[in-house]
Amino acid sequence: MNISEVIKNRTSLRVYDDRMIEDQDLEKILEAASLAPTAGNQQLYSVIVIKSQETKDKLSESCDHQPFIAKAPVLLLFVSDQKKWFDYYQLEGCKEFSEREPGLFWEAPNESDLMLSIEDTMIAAQNAVLMAESLGIGSCYIGDILENYEFHKELFDLPDYVVPISLVCLGYYKEGHKRVHRKRFDQKYVVFEEKYRELSDEELKEMFAERAVGFVKTPTSSAENFAQAFYRRKTGAAFSKEMKRSVRAMLADYTKESC
Repeated sequence: MNISEVIKNRTSLRVYDDRMIEDQDLEKILEAASLAPTAGNQQLYSVIVIKSQETKDKLSESCDHQPFIAKAPVLLLFVSDQKKWFDYYQLEGCKEFSEREPGLFWEAPNESDLMLSIEDTMIAAQNAVLMAESLGIGSCYIGDILENYEFHKELFDLPDYVVPISLVCLGYYKEGHKRVHRKRFDQKYVVFEEKYRELSDEELKEMFAERAVGFVKTPTSSAENFAQAFYRRKTGAAFSKEMKRSVRAMLADYTKESC
């Protein structure tokens, strides 16, 4: 497939063929990740390859109780990683150098470093996902890796300045698998010229109209429309609250002056 076909063909896959991913295919996926665009050619990420069933079972529980995670042949954990560069800086005397160099000062990794490394990390992950698709290997992003920060930090021996950003499930498509492509928003609501434009109330109604049609009021819920039901199911749900708590803990841990 050419790149256009790969992008249009891909869907999130949660049911996998029993085959283990072949070593040469996995190597191509990891190579694609390493060739992704990166800020200053720094590659501010690391990738942890997970094949252990015990670890996959734990992640299927810690990532919002999703059993299919444990059934994926391979998981890739993408972590933002500022540690290697700052360890190298200290190894080569950059802290002492900054103390004697006019206009320069030493500073541990901060929020801007984290944001930059997250950009690197997700670009690498998407490269891996697209390469996997081109090889007939399906994938599914697990954003719930942002939950339970302390547990995941311990599970993977993550030191300071290394944080989990995205978990990707990988597995071959089963024979005869039918892909279901979920419709995206019309580009006129997403793509703007030159400057950001706030949508009017009418445009917001139009943007969500197709999704709102599927709303069915139930006697067990007080939700009166799609937005209320979706907010309860996603944004205001218990897993979302845990994610907020976890990310705050991650930021507090990340920004402490320990370097």
